Amino acid sequence: MTAYDVIVLAGGAAKRLGGADKPAVRVGGRALLDRVLAACSGAGATVVVGGRRPTSRPVVWTREVPEGGGPLAALGAGVRLTTAERVLVLSADLPFLGPATVDALLAAAGEGGGEGALCTDPDGRDQPLLAVYRAEPLRRELALLATEHGSLAGLPLRLLTTELDLARVDAGPHAAFDCDTWEDIAAARARIREHGAVLDEWITSVKNELGIELDVDTDVLLDLARDAAHGVARPAAPLTTFLVGYAAARASAAAAGPEEAAAAVAEAARKATALALRWEAEAAEERPRAEPSGEGTGTP
Repeated sequence: MTAYDVIVLAGGAAKRLGGADKPAVRVGGRALLDRVLAACSGAGATVVVGGRRPTSRPVVWTREVPEGGGPLAALGAGVRLTTAERVLVLSADLPFLGPATVDALLAAAGEGGGEGALCTDPDGRDQPLLAVYRAEPLRRELALLATEHGSLAGLPLRLLTTELDLARVDAGPHAAFDCDTWEDIAAARARIREHGAVLDEWITSVKNELGIELDVDTDVLLDLARDAAHGVARPAAPLTTFLVGYAAARASAAAAGPEEAAAAVAEAARKATALALRWEAEAAEERPRAEPSGEGTGTP
């Protein structure tokens, strides 16, 4: 994977949110800023432009000059703290941004002789705060704009993007969704609770909360919970999945990487499932013996 640094813009007055601290607003139990940081965990340096606040992983903080000077001023402040050849630039209000979109941008920015790549939303609009820029032309254009206008404060982002040769990447239906209003926040919170998304969202949130970097096969664990509940007793389901996790953690303590750790989970789940099925089979064998046959009871 191409090395990159990331700049996350987390300032702004959030006037359409009544002045709320937008990066700290929670969607799915996680702050918007933390959700964005999780999507770019592979970055070298992570620079956040905005007021300091607790974050899920270490970052470098800076502020635009003057404060509230807008996205170009914030970008100018952030880029001074990066050293990689490519810089990922993100706004802090993208609740559905994932690593796949980041990877797609990095790949597109690395093709040909262009100067970066940015996402387009479902309506075809460019998203310059969901983009990867080559550092040298990014610094060049920011310096030229600052010289021409006296400063970067208050300048629109299009002054930057129109001067750069940028590839376009389709962001899909959700990656470019940003939260500018409370209606947007409500829509994002509702979407993560949809039937098709809620389990993945929950597992991702738990992994981030616990600091776990592991691809979990939820189907395997759900099947295990079902077999334990059906073959043993309903309370056996959560207890068994906990014990599988504990056993997998012990087995993977010396693992070389996440693939070996995931294999340890799968093996522990396989053994526990087989045990639950054996319990169920024994119970099935005992049922006919426990049922009265009617012989010698005087019943016709």
